[in-house]
Amino acid sequence: MSLPEPGPDRVALVTGASSGIGAEIARELARRGHRLVLVARSEDRLRALADELGGHQVIALDLADRTARATLPGRVEGTVDVLVNNAGFSTMGPVSRADPEAELALVDLDVGAVVDLCARFVPGMVERRRGAVLNVASTAAFQPLPAQAAYGGAKAFVLSYTQSLVGELKGTGVTASCLCPGPVHTGFGERAGFTQEEAEAALPRAMWVEAAEVARQAVDGLDRGRMVVIPGVVNRVAARLAQVTPRTLLLPVLRSHPGLK
Repeated sequence: MSLPEPGPDRVALVTGASSGIGAEIARELARRGHRLVLVARSEDRLRALADELGGHQVIALDLADRTARATLPGRVEGTVDVLVNNAGFSTMGPVSRADPEAELALVDLDVGAVVDLCARFVPGMVERRRGAVLNVASTAAFQPLPAQAAYGGAKAFVLSYTQSLVGELKGTGVTASCLCPGPVHTGFGERAGFTQEEAEAALPRAMWVEAAEVARQAVDGLDRGRMVVIPGVVNRVAARLAQVTPRTLLLPVLRSHPGLK
């Protein structure tokens, strides 16, 4: 399996493309010759990236809004041969202090947008017998995550959903992969409510991978038909250990999360 060949009427749609991993995946796909449709809330950032990459379609859209999401297929200029579901955010703090609206917004974006866009674009890929889907989860998908319970649960869903999709797509000419990065310098944590300094203090330096390298490995993995892509040797080992370690032993360690303090 491999990425579909770029073509004048074919596009790669990247959500959450205004910064971080999404922007780097867009750059990686552009380097490989793909026309892009860049989707996020921040139109200014999207246009700056589109200009940097030589001009690509920009769609400013709140993907947490189900009604707004439904308009996306009709706004895309071209046939979506590559779908990258990267948009997402995290909240932080125990469920006992959670804002219900923020938690539901997280589920609407991190889970709802993935399911919605796959259900809208995958049928056309299967019909054409070509296509590729990259869903972005996290190493949080492999373990409980006290103080980020909704985020960890959402990413576990994305991982399981993508693995099921891989099984369904066998023999169709369409491939799917789940990217599960560990900590990345993207500014993601600030929106969740903790600083870069707090994140770096809580997680070993060896776990951190730069966003551009995460993007390169993600697109390589998708091109090779890998079901799960975990950038960084330490992160791959940690994910494997988290899967086999009894939760009764793992949870006391994870409770050191700064969001519980």
